[in-house]
Amino acid sequence: MSDTEPKTVSPTRRDALKTLAVGAGAVAALPMWARFAQAQSSAPIRIGFQKHATGIGAAYGRWYDRTTQAAVKLINEQGGINGRPVEIVTEDDGTDPKRGAEVVEKFATQLNCDIAYGTLFSHVVVGSAPRAAELKLPYFVVSEGHHVASGMLNRWVLQPGITDVKSQVRAMAPFITARLGRRVTMIYPDYGFGYDHRDNLEPAIVEQGGQVLAKIAIPPTETSFTKYFAQIPRDTEVVYHVMVGPAVLTFVKEMGEFFGANGPQIFGFIDSLEAVDMTSPGLEFLEGSYFWEGMPRYAQPDVNRFDADYRAAVGVGPDGTALGDPRDVATYGHMFGCWETLFTIKDGMEYAGYRGPQDRQALVEAVEAMTIMPHSPQHPQGAKVFNGKTHQVFGPQYISQMAGGKLNTIHIAPIEDTFYPDEVDYTRQPF
Repeated sequence: MSDTEPKTVSPTRRDALKTLAVGAGAVAALPMWARFAQAQSSAPIRIGFQKHATGIGAAYGRWYDRTTQAAVKLINEQGGINGRPVEIVTEDDGTDPKRGAEVVEKFATQLNCDIAYGTLFSHVVVGSAPRAAELKLPYFVVSEGHHVASGMLNRWVLQPGITDVKSQVRAMAPFITARLGRRVTMIYPDYGFGYDHRDNLEPAIVEQGGQVLAKIAIPPTETSFTKYFAQIPRDTEVVYHVMVGPAVLTFVKEMGEFFGANGPQIFGFIDSLEAVDMTSPGLEFLEGSYFWEGMPRYAQPDVNRFDADYRAAVGVGPDGTALGDPRDVATYGHMFGCWETLFTIKDGMEYAGYRGPQDRQALVEAVEAMTIMPHSPQHPQGAKVFNGKTHQVFGPQYISQMAGGKLNTIHIAPIEDTFYPDEVDYTRQPF
């Protein structure tokens, strides 16, 4: 967005962003007691963090946690929320939908949390959301699934910090058909996240004059994949893959062995290789292939100050690995959503004058009123537009190419490429 475009959604948000961007140093210079002295209550705001500490999402959970802790540290250094400190209350959901619902209930009934936050995997979100509605607990998810904007959930569930699959694939389709080929075969995991790709890529490809020849679903527990590659039609020009889980390295290696040097073009979502070293043995065949990234893992030559400051705050070096441990690869393409969601929660609580659970509905309504989210320290991935009706944020999308064992950004799809007609209006639903 240009500097002439609107940069706020309300006077309260304008004041908050000004304080964050300009006055952070002055606030941080205050002693801790003084930062929270003006609050009506000194009790902390408790945010229940539903963490994938174990199970298929553990790598994401580790970095979602680090990002969460870094964001809350900065929020507290800058005075907290409404003058109150923020406290993260973490529970492991095992990346399991049944356990996820139990964690949401525990946040509301046992741990005295103001809100629930942080869930990534789609099946866990879908399994947890009904309980959040029953408990009237605001549930801020960081999952990129289309389940929020599709209308299948409820008014208590919001996704204001990361874009959804439908918007992502709509932005990818023009690049795929124009640069790589029009005959596409999809390979995706056999659960909710994969279904989002299955259901939304094909119409986007067809809209660009292309064709999806085959859709190959792979169970999330699968450990060997060669038998699936044999199902790919011979006239396929592009293999589109989006696999997630501990076996993804095996998946990518076996795909390379199957195709050799003369296979179709490869376009993947970075989900397949989040937390994986791109120079790992067996990934050589990905040289020259393409990936969607939510936020570029490798610091680009023209890196902006917001990315640089965020990268330092979460402890990630320019190569996308943990500072001091090059073996620990960040889930950089997704974890920014935690940072941005927490700052959106802060803005919403301040706009709503949030005091406690009695103001949960006001918080949801305050976030629903948001629209423009400027590129800023609070939104380092890029400027965004929030749709209060669908509870979904829209933002830029990045396409990177593998070259020399690293990912180089070659195309940034603007926000306008990601829009689609509303499928729900949550603001018309009762609380």
